[in-house]
Amino acid sequence: MSYSPRNSSGLFSGLVLLIFGVLLLLHNYRGFELGRLFTHWWPLLIIALGLIKLYERTAGARYVEPGAARVTGGEVFLIVVVLAITGTVIGLEEAQKHIPGIDGPWMGNSYPFDLDVAPKAVPVDSRITVRGNRGDISVRSDDTAEISVSGKANVHSWNEKDAEKLAKPVSVAIVQNGDGYEIRPTGTHGDDSRIGVDMDVTVPQKSVVTIRNDKGDVTASDMNEPLAVNNGNGDVDIRDSGSDVTVDIKHGDVKISDTKGNVKLEGHGGEVDVVNATGGLTLNGEFFGPIRAEKIAKGVRFISQRTDLTLTQLTGHMEFSSGNLEIADAPGNLTLRTNKYDIDIENAGGKVDVQNRDASVDVRFSSLPKDDVQIINSNSSISLSLPGSANFEIVADCHSCDISSDFEGAGLKQTSQSGDSHLEGKVGSGRGPKIVLKTSYGSISLHKTSSMEPAPAPAPRAVPTPPAPRAPKTPAPSAPKPSTDSET
Repeated sequence: MSYSPRNSSGLFSGLVLLIFGVLLLLHNYRGFELGRLFTHWWPLLIIALGLIKLYERTAGARYVEPGAARVTGGEVFLIVVVLAITGTVIGLEEAQKHIPGIDGPWMGNSYPFDLDVAPKAVPVDSRITVRGNRGDISVRSDDTAEISVSGKANVHSWNEKDAEKLAKPVSVAIVQNGDGYEIRPTGTHGDDSRIGVDMDVTVPQKSVVTIRNDKGDVTASDMNEPLAVNNGNGDVDIRDSGSDVTVDIKHGDVKISDTKGNVKLEGHGGEVDVVNATGGLTLNGEFFGPIRAEKIAKGVRFISQRTDLTLTQLTGHMEFSSGNLEIADAPGNLTLRTNKYDIDIENAGGKVDVQNRDASVDVRFSSLPKDDVQIINSNSSISLSLPGSANFEIVADCHSCDISSDFEGAGLKQTSQSGDSHLEGKVGSGRGPKIVLKTSYGSISLHKTSSMEPAPAPAPRAVPTPPAPRAPKTPAPSAPKPSTDSET
C-alpha cells in the first residue's frame, strides 16, 4: 500500500482541532483562562507542528515520497482560523478583567445566591483587611465591637442547577491573621470568571481598614481611622472619612468627598473627583479625566508624565479635561509644568510660576497680585489681566510675535526687531511684584481688569404719605312723609 502525504497531513489538522476544542471546552465550563496559557505555552504549537512534519518526512523517506513534509496551504489556513477564534475568546476574556460590566451572553445567565455569614466579636481598634477577587465591596463603620458581613454570590451559568452547584461551596470567612482580622471569600478561585462575591461589611468605628479587590467597585463611608484601598478594576467611592485616605487603582473612576485628612491617589484610572478635604491632595499617576478638585485646604500636588503641579492651597476648584486646565481661587503659591494644555488661572493669591508648551496661557487677577508672576510658553499665546490700578515691574519677550498692552506710561518701553518684541519697565508709582512673560510664535497681551469697587447702595425708596382720614358723613334728616288714611 503506497504512502500518501495527504493522509499524514490530516494527522496535524486533526491534532490542532482536538487540542483547541478541548481548550475552548475547558474555558467555557471550568473558567479556564486561555490568555494565561498562550502567554507561556504558545511555543508548544510550533513544537507539535515540527514533530508531525518530522514524522511525515521520515515516513515519506521510507516510501520515497518527495515533499512529504511540506507545509500545505490548507494547514496554514487552518492554523490562522483557529488562532483567530482563540484570539477572539482571549480578547473577550481580557475585556472581562479590565472593563467593568463586560460580561455578556457568552457567560450564560447570572444567578444571585445570598450568603449567611456569622458576625465575629473583635476589639474596637482592630486592624481589618477586606480581600475580594471578583465582586463589589462596601465597608462602613458602626458603634459596635464586631465584624458583620452580608454577602451574595453571583454565578454565571447556562442554567440554575449548575449555578447552584457552583455556589454551594462559596462563602465569606472572617479569620484572625496575626494581630489583625481578614475578611475574604472562600470556595472560589480568583481565576474563575464565572463566580463573583459581593460583600457588605460593617466594622467598629476605631478600626484601621485596608480593602484589596481585583475586580469590582469599592465603597467606603463613615470611616474614622486611616483607610487604604487597592483596587484593580472598578470604581472607588469614599465618603465622610475622619482620617487619611490612600487609594491605589489600576482601572476605574475615583470619587472622594468630605475627608478630614490627607488624600493620596496613585496608579492609573479615569475620572477623579475629590471635594472638601481638610488636608492635602496628592495624585501620582496617569488619570485620563476629567480630574476635578474642590476646596482642598492644604493644596494639591499632581505628578504625571505630562504634568507637575503644586498648589499650596485651593479654596475654589481645579479641573483637567479635554486639553484644558482650569484653576480658580488658589490663595497660595502655584507652580505648574505641563504641555499641550490650554491653561486658565483666575485669582491666584501667591507666587505664580507657569511653564507650558503648544497651548495658550490665560491668567487673570481681579485684585492686586501679591507676589511675583512668571509665565514661560512656546508656540502659543500668553494673556495676563491685571487691575488698572496695579503697580508692577515687567519684562516681556516675544520671539517671532507681537506684544500688546493696555498699560501705558513713561515707565514702559517697547521695542521690536526682526519680528521679535520686547517690553520692559514699571507701571505705577508704588512698589509691586515682578512679572516675567516669555513666549515664541504666539503673542503676549496685557489687559486691564475693571476695579473691584463696591456697587453704590440703592437710594431709599420714597414712602408715599397716606391721605388724611375723611370725616364721616352725617346723613341729612329726611322730610316727614305726608300721612295717609291707610297709615293712621
